[in-house]
Order: sequence, then structure tokens, then C-alpha cells
Amino acid sequence: MAESTQKRATVYFEPSLHKALRLKAAEIDSSVSELVNEAVREALAEDAEDLAAFEARKREPELMFENVVKDLRRRGKI
Repeated sequence: MAESTQKRATVYFEPSLHKALRLKAAEIDSSVSELVNEAVREALAEDAEDLAAFEARKREPELMFENVVKDLRRRGKI
């Protein structure tokens, strides 16, 4: 926590999860805070990727599930 602009938050972990975090942090010579920050960054990046994919596909036509199934049956795919 070298950066002075970091914010403090209270997070409650299940005891087994907290123990696993402490062990993992010790194993990789890190802190629990660094592990949690990285996990949150990854989760937010994944959300951003999902939102970008939705945005890129929003102009695609909507297909009704029933119609897709009927078409697959018609073409002998199912």
C-alpha cells in the first residue's frame, strides 16, 4: 500500500475464505489487500469486456428461440 490515495474499506470474509486468502498472500509474498484488489480489477475488466461485446452485438437481429429450433429441425440438424 505505497500509494497514499488508496481508500480503506471494511470487508467481511467467511473464516475459511479469509484463511485461504492469508495463506495465498503468504505463499506469493503479497498482501490480502493486493490479492483482493487484483481480483476486483479482474472482475471489473471482465464486466467491461461483456459490456463491450453487448454493445458490438446490439445491432444484430433478435432471433426467437422457437424459430431457431424449427429451422434446425427443418434442416435436419436436430
